[in-house]
Amino acid sequence: MPEKESLTEKVVRLMSQQARIRNMGVIAHIDHGKTTTCDSLLAGCGMLSEEKAGKQLYLDSEKIEQERQMTVKSSNVNMVYERAEGDEYLINLIDTPGHVDFGGHVTRAVRAIDGAIVVMDSVEGVMPQTEMVLKQALKDKVKPILYINKIDRLITELRFSPEEMQKHLIKLIIQINNFIKDLAPPEMREKWQVSVQNNTVAFGASRENWALSFKRMKETGLSFKDIYDAYTSSDMKERVKELSRKTPVYKVLLEMVIEHLPSPLDAQKYRIPVIWHGDVQTPTGTSLLNCDVNGELMISVTNIEIDPQAGEIAVGRIFSGKVTKGQDVFLVNNKQINKIQQIYIWKGPQKFQVEGANAGNQIGMAGLKNIIAGETLSSLQDVTPFEPVKHILQPVMVKAIEPKNPKDLPKLVQALRELEVYDITLKVSINRDTGENLIAGLGNLHLEIVEDKLRRTYGIDIVSSQPIVVYKESVSAKSPMVEGKSPNKHNRFYVYVEPLSPEISSVIENGDIQNGKVKSLTPDQIDKFIEAGMQREEVKRIAAFYGGNMFVEATRGVIHIGEVIEMCIEAFNDVMKTGPQAKEEVRGVKVTLSDTVLHEDAIHRGPAQVIPAVRDAIKDAVMAASPILLEPIQMIRIDMPMAFLSNISALVQSKRGIIQDIKEEQDKVAVMAELPVSSSFDFTNELRSGTEGRGSWSLSGQTFKKLPKELYTQILKQIRERKGLPQL
Repeated sequence: MPEKESLTEKVVRLMSQQARIRNMGVIAHIDHGKTTTCDSLLAGCGMLSEEKAGKQLYLDSEKIEQERQMTVKSSNVNMVYERAEGDEYLINLIDTPGHVDFGGHVTRAVRAIDGAIVVMDSVEGVMPQTEMVLKQALKDKVKPILYINKIDRLITELRFSPEEMQKHLIKLIIQINNFIKDLAPPEMREKWQVSVQNNTVAFGASRENWALSFKRMKETGLSFKDIYDAYTSSDMKERVKELSRKTPVYKVLLEMVIEHLPSPLDAQKYRIPVIWHGDVQTPTGTSLLNCDVNGELMISVTNIEIDPQAGEIAVGRIFSGKVTKGQDVFLVNNKQINKIQQIYIWKGPQKFQVEGANAGNQIGMAGLKNIIAGETLSSLQDVTPFEPVKHILQPVMVKAIEPKNPKDLPKLVQALRELEVYDITLKVSINRDTGENLIAGLGNLHLEIVEDKLRRTYGIDIVSSQPIVVYKESVSAKSPMVEGKSPNKHNRFYVYVEPLSPEISSVIENGDIQNGKVKSLTPDQIDKFIEAGMQREEVKRIAAFYGGNMFVEATRGVIHIGEVIEMCIEAFNDVMKTGPQAKEEVRGVKVTLSDTVLHEDAIHRGPAQVIPAVRDAIKDAVMAASPILLEPIQMIRIDMPMAFLSNISALVQSKRGIIQDIKEEQDKVAVMAELPVSSSFDFTNELRSGTEGRGSWSLSGQTFKKLPKELYTQILKQIRERKGLPQL
């Protein structure tokens, strides 16, 4: 009798059958049941007992995830689902966090997947984080299917009749479809609409391990009436168990995944032009479109895991070619050759070594030095890298961290470097004036998790400051022309600055515009800038972008401008990184170099002459352009019973917040509001006390707005004091 094939052997066998691979993720708002749903899928693939499914939270492998009952990182798992004898599929699954503070992990996961199960709580419906992650997925051309979870709540909590349930669920499906219509690429808007009839919508209760779809109803003869009867009967427990035996979650969802989510062969044909901006007519482009195992190697590194034994493991999706253990690869952005020492696949928290892998698969790679998420690995040295993985939100909160024992300082610096590589939304810096190690994150919880990791994973006893809000510098008027002279007085630069219009800022933020010198803008980008109000001639003269700011080279007839423009851009970058008011980042400013007088001899116009002259000119121009500070504003949604609306309206207004919209539904209300981050520190506790513990809030977006005039002087003084800068 032949030996039974191990899971690793099955995975390796199916890795070469690209039509039988599905790269998919599970995405949703916090507490809507993603990890519980993943348990059920694992059980269906024989990786977890069905008794434990929905309770073990297998993919929440870190201690902090288990203690807080929440997912804080993405988890990969390679599963083999056998529909029938010999009819097997390799499901490469990523479970992602639902809390907005860990949204960077979702952003990275989206790059590696081709399809997603959107999990939605039947009572809460479409919540802010559902919208945020779905928006990211649709932008990357990741196809969604819908799973409405916690159906039992409609019966046991809201006491809906079967007819009311159906009306309510139709409303939720319409909500999701409207969202897809608004945000999906035009050619996918109709194709990707989800519906019960075409089997792209399922209903269930993952904790009790049952689900239903239109197809499954026809196969089993079960209907919504059976569900309703089970939850309203005197022997509810036994009836619900019977449901899970007849129609387990995995049978319904994995069938949907196989039938409605694309294989890499299909998905890459339409996803590659979005995530890779090279020429698709070249051999590399064709190989990427066709997911060709015989093409040149192209891997997008989507995540970095820290493994106690293997060190840094680069997690990546192979889009073209094949890779083997011990192979040399070129880090395209870092411009260096490295060797892949080991290749891994996953069974949740466990990793297994394999010899190699083909295009269409997700793998872990050990041994790569100086690797960061967003890197492109290739067998070619002259190749266009994949588009950078950008997260929607920016860090808005900072803490200063130091070790209790000064001897641990080198250990702390190394740990922070590793954590920054691992977490796309964490920014680490050292304040040269005070020697403080600063960590900037998306919120207080995000920074608490980082501190927890420093203590537990790295064993460093740390002391941290109170959280500090991140402000940005900007201008509110056009400056006069400012002259900058080089130290040797032989070169002069004439600069003025002005605020960018909201329309132009929006093009920079949403148009895949990268920081750095502009090589060339695409025709589409040029059109968008013109639509936003710029003249075509000026658009052609954009020389660089940095952090939402623009540098325009508008000189005429300057012979040596080509030799100094790189230095001018470096000076522009310097000022945009640390503005003249408080050494905070600058945002929303256009800097125009309108003229320059240069010494004829190149030796007199080197970096030591040009950079300080341009830097000083830009700083002086900013200070002459009615400088302002921008404060981070969170767009939030507050859910609570109607009875507490007046309490919470007063609370929001007392914190300089603005209520934008109020949506009423039966005895509940959802309030959309803008709230300054500086007012949000104790908001959770105050909301709980103002709603007798029955209110909750979630973040739906972020922006920066002008700090009120009456607070400007006080905040500026505080920032300069904290940084050890003299008062202006």
